[in-house]
Amino acid sequence: MTPKVFIDGEVGTTGLQIRERLVGRSDLQLISIDPDKRKDPVARAAMLNSADAVILCLPDEASKEAVSLIENPAVKVIDASTAFRTDVAWTYGFAELDGEQRGRIAAAKRISNPGCYATGAMPWPVRWSRPGSCPEISPSRSTPSRATPAAARR
Repeated sequence: MTPKVFIDGEVGTTGLQIRERLVGRSDLQLISIDPDKRKDPVARAAMLNSADAVILCLPDEASKEAVSLIENPAVKVIDASTAFRTDVAWTYGFAELDGEQRGRIAAAKRISNPGCYATGAMPWPVRWSRPGSCPEISPSRSTPSRATPAAARR
């Protein structure tokens, strides 16, 4: 059976981009809510609970509301907002965090998206904090080198 994926918030910028990336795949089925019912909690709950995976592309409060509507324990949720980013019950979706994080994400039912700042800023400090991963840094020279402009050597 092909897994069903529901993007709650598929009409916003993030939702449209995710939908565009998934629409041509044959290994999953995208399901959508009737545009007239996308703010109807009963219709949303039906979609959220009928999917195998849900991607929330919503503002924080709407994301929290969507999660509260999910009663099916089998539904896997990926949240793109900041609503659950620091919630200990959710798995932080940054696979490069450590050697086991990718496995944690694969096994999780609730995954928080790390966001653009963390994705851009975290790889280097995380990598360099591991023993033996930081390049050797030689002590700075106390005398100017020949490459230093003449004005700076005076």
